[in-house]
Amino acid sequence: MGNFVSRTKLVIGGAYILNKLLNSLSKRIKESPGLPVPNPTLSFWTVPKSKISSNGKAIPETADIVVIGSGITGTSFSYNALKLDGSLKIVILEARDVCSGATGRNGGHVNPPLYQDYKYLKETHGIDVAKKTIRFRLAHIKEFLTIAGLEEITEHSQCREVDNLDVYFTEDEYAEVKDALELWKTDMPEEAQSWEAVDGDVASKQFGLSSEIAGCVHGDGGAMHPYRFVTSLQSKLLERHSGFSIATHTPCTEIYPPSSSSSLYTLITPSGRITTPHIVHATNAWSSHLLTPMREKIIPVRGTMTAQRPGASLSTHTLDGLRSYVFNSGGAGYDYLTQLPTGEHELMFGGGALSNLTSGLEADLGSADDSQYSISTAAHITGSLPLMFGLDNWGKEMVPNLEPEADLGVQWSEGRVKSVWSGILGMSADGYPWVGRLPRKISGRPEPTASSTSASLPLLRHKTRPSTSSYEKLSDRQRTATPGEWIAAGYTGEGMVQAWMSAKALAYMVLDRESDIVGWFPENLRVTEERWKKADVVDLIIRRMT
Repeated sequence: MGNFVSRTKLVIGGAYILNKLLNSLSKRIKESPGLPVPNPTLSFWTVPKSKISSNGKAIPETADIVVIGSGITGTSFSYNALKLDGSLKIVILEARDVCSGATGRNGGHVNPPLYQDYKYLKETHGIDVAKKTIRFRLAHIKEFLTIAGLEEITEHSQCREVDNLDVYFTEDEYAEVKDALELWKTDMPEEAQSWEAVDGDVASKQFGLSSEIAGCVHGDGGAMHPYRFVTSLQSKLLERHSGFSIATHTPCTEIYPPSSSSSLYTLITPSGRITTPHIVHATNAWSSHLLTPMREKIIPVRGTMTAQRPGASLSTHTLDGLRSYVFNSGGAGYDYLTQLPTGEHELMFGGGALSNLTSGLEADLGSADDSQYSISTAAHITGSLPLMFGLDNWGKEMVPNLEPEADLGVQWSEGRVKSVWSGILGMSADGYPWVGRLPRKISGRPEPTASSTSASLPLLRHKTRPSTSSYEKLSDRQRTATPGEWIAAGYTGEGMVQAWMSAKALAYMVLDRESDIVGWFPENLRVTEERWKKADVVDLIIRRMT
């Protein structure tokens, strides 16, 4: 009887916490996330700043395509669209410095959920969609490595292959994921060939992890310096294409639909107006500021990141940046770790949002304010790393090397934790990115007619500057799809393995090349009214927490 009463109290208590959380969230998700705050926390990735981080150039009056957002999504779209048609006039509008949103604030992980999601994908969408979705995620690693090599930025962007370790601390969860791994390996043996499960004591000794772990699953993964990767590509696009420009500190505050005074969209900014037949929404968590119907479909969630000095004995286990980690402690969330291959080999460690439901998650869900971070979340990730690896494997605390920091204009903290910052991710209400043309019901605005732009588009063409590298144009076609608003957003914390290929697919869509993506783009990511109506963030939260 006593056990029954205890379990009943536990269930009631859990239901109370979940209900309180959902009630709090339901109010926030109906509100606009607003514009990015002007004074965000300082991300370790963004020091030193890129030479193109800020500019005071006036925006042009017209463009073929206006992209809102200068992170990995906006960069991928521009890079791939200009690769297809180098004469396009593309303008990126950025509310703050270049790449100052989630891309410049994340963990540098390029490790997609694979076996963890495969069973659900297969049961929900069928085996073909499940396989295509997994391959779509995996494609990011190869794509980044290929582009970094082609553009000669591999060393600068620290783009590399790593051994990814998913570490599990509870026997029940580890048993479940081993079953999931076997299902995935059976259905997709080629993609899963590098992945294997290693049980507790063996894994602890082999990888230098805590003796408390139940086991780990490891296989091929990737890591990179996301800020350098994105800003390096933007710099090259600015050099190559006279029709490409980035307007920093130029938020789009309003969008006017076609009218009697203008047959195109008119975007309002503090720096003036710009008209265009195509708008690409690449602001992820902030998408619903300009797309009111998306307010309950893409939810801002604040995440917390740190840069930490490794323990003196750790390099033999982490291989100075050639391993990355996801730590699963048995709750609804997880923590993630990459290590820089240079400098003090800083540990880029984030997560912790679900470590405390009543303070961390409640404070961060629905928040688009990256000028601060949750103390309870930060307390978890600043204190847990030595325990994840085991105190003996961690060793003594490293003596900080402060000399190289003298020229950065920033003095990092001298203890283990050099820096703490936050970033805003966009949680999709159904767990999948939203990619494609926005129907009028979702954009909330009518589109320009095709006839209204056919005469004006040729006037916007700009010649492509001579190539300065091995960059190669794939096509000289100069036409786009019918005018409209487009989106690639809602990556639910997995932007590094969702965003680039989503935006690449979007570039093909906008340039009327749909047939070229049929073989690799998962249709369950496409924006449709039916999907929009069904997507319910409450269902997603309950699924993730139970």
